[in-house]
Formats: sequence, C-alpha cells, structure tokens
Amino acid sequence: MYEERSFSDKMWLVLKGLAMGAANKVPGVSGGVVAFVAGFYEEFIYSLQKINRKAVGLLFDGRFRSFFQYINGRFLGLLILGMVISYFSISKILDVLLIHFELYVWSTFFGMIVGSIYYIAKDFGDWNRKYVAYLLFGIIAGVSISFLEPAKENDNLIFVFFCGIIGVSGMTLPGLSGSFILILLGNYVLLLVDSVNALYDTIIDLAQLDFSFANDPQRVKLLKVLTSFSLGSLVGLVSLSHLLAYVLKRFKKATYAVIIGFISGSLGVVWPWKEKIYALDAFGNIKHDANGRVIITGYDRYWPSEFSFDTFWAIFFIFAGVLIVLSLDWYYKARTKNNG
Repeated sequence: MYEERSFSDKMWLVLKGLAMGAANKVPGVSGGVVAFVAGFYEEFIYSLQKINRKAVGLLFDGRFRSFFQYINGRFLGLLILGMVISYFSISKILDVLLIHFELYVWSTFFGMIVGSIYYIAKDFGDWNRKYVAYLLFGIIAGVSISFLEPAKENDNLIFVFFCGIIGVSGMTLPGLSGSFILILLGNYVLLLVDSVNALYDTIIDLAQLDFSFANDPQRVKLLKVLTSFSLGSLVGLVSLSHLLAYVLKRFKKATYAVIIGFISGSLGVVWPWKEKIYALDAFGNIKHDANGRVIITGYDRYWPSEFSFDTFWAIFFIFAGVLIVLSLDWYYKARTKNNG
C-alpha cells in the first residue's frame, strides 16, 4: 500500500509535476533529476511499473477503483496534472526567459544540476573500484551525448513515435535530457513547440466552437504528430520504468553511480557561457528551416574572459540554483524531524 497524503502533500505533488514538466522541456535538464532531488523518484518508477498485464486486466474487467489503487493512480495523476499544466504555463514562461535572459537561465540550471550531483552523491556511502568504474562510464556517456551533431527535422509518424519513446527518457533517467535528445534527433521544435502550440490553438478554437481548424492541413498534421509522440511517450514511460525498477531492485548502488556520472557528464550541455553555431549555406549565409527558424548545429563553449556585470549575475544565479536544490533537502529534513 502507498502512503496517504494530506491536501498540502497533494498540492506539492502537482507543483513537483510542474517542475518536472518544465525541466523536461529545457534542453540539457532532466525531469528525472527533479524527481530524484524532490524525493519521489523510486515511488515514481515503481508506480509506473504497476502499469502491467494485471493492471490492463483490471481495467478491461471494469474494476476501475482497483486499477486506480493498483497503479498508485492518485500519485501519478497529480504528477501528470502538474506536467500538463506546465506545458501550457511554466514552459511558456521558460521559453520567454530563454529568449531574453538566456545566460541567467542556463546559469540557474547549471547550479541546480551541480546541487543535484551533491544531493544524490552525499548519501551514496563507500566508493570502491567497481562503483568508480560505473561512475566513469556514466561521465563518458554524458559527455559523449553532449557533443553529438543534431539531425534534420523528420515528421514521419513512425519516427515521431520512436522520438516519444526516447524523448520521455528524461522523466525516468536522471541526467538524460529528453529535450536534448529530441534536438539531436532534429525534432525538438516540431514536437515540443509547434505541435504543442497547435494543440493549444485547437483547444482555444474548440472552446469558441470554431471547428475550422479541421480544414487546415498543417494543423491536422501537427495534431497527428503530437498524438503519435504522446503514444510513444506513454510506451517509453512504461517500458523504461519496468527496466529501471528491475535494475534498482538488484543493482541500486551501481545504478546510482551511473546516474551521478551521467548527470556530471551532462553539465556541458547546460554550461552557461556558450555561443550558438549556425548552419551556413555555400555563400556563408545562415540557413533556415521550412518554418523560417535558424538552424543551430551546436554550441561553442568558453570561459568568461572578464568579470563583467553579466558574469557577476551568472555566477550569482549558479549559486542560487545550488541553493534551490539544497533548500529542498533542508525542507524535507526539517519536515521529517517535525513529523518524528
């Protein structure tokens, strides 16, 4: 049986879902890290693992209450509610902040990931050669993914379904950014910007009883893309959770060592000081995609050469990011002490 939650606990779960959804949309940041730091990662994985043959049987037998309890439905429902709200609110705000305050946003996320590494590693226990080897494997994998070249956009529905399976990995694998993987697959803008905006516009149209969007082939195509992506994400969530639940039960410390390494290796993706590298045509002009957006092929990372106003605030936000994560740890320790 899962623990009973108070009203405030339920509200916190929705807020954690908001944070997971927002984090998973930002390239380089993992929603799984939020789950890890906020202390509900294992419950999240084991709840998803309950979506199995028995759960499907309960559902088809019409035993909805039993199905809901079996899969820890209240917990998953509140988290997913927060994630859905995030995609139409917090994520939109993040998009604006990344346009106008890009350096400070990346600095905050960099600090939060540094804090997350400390948070996860502090209770690890003794390190031996085996766990150090797992740590190094995670670091190498994280660094390698950071420097891969992005592919071109592809709206084939089978490929989009595959993107859903891979893209949702950031929810279940701390340190692996699902949105960054989508950038490498070439479909970040298509799946997390264009199709989400198409859904938002469609909901607005339906609320106004305007069904003219059905005659818009571009809107219909984007809705099909979003449907395929969502189905792939659902399959990915369930299948990856089963694999991770198995691994966590049998190789918990080894899994944590790989996760710590992976998060450390992925720090390069969110390094605040970087310049975009654009795709150029034969004449040296910046290339644009079919929708008029510039095509980014990578980033040129650098150390700040002078201590400017921007550098000062970037460093400030790095420390702020670390404190955000550590304050969560302090909050849970104080709460546990008070409840005890």
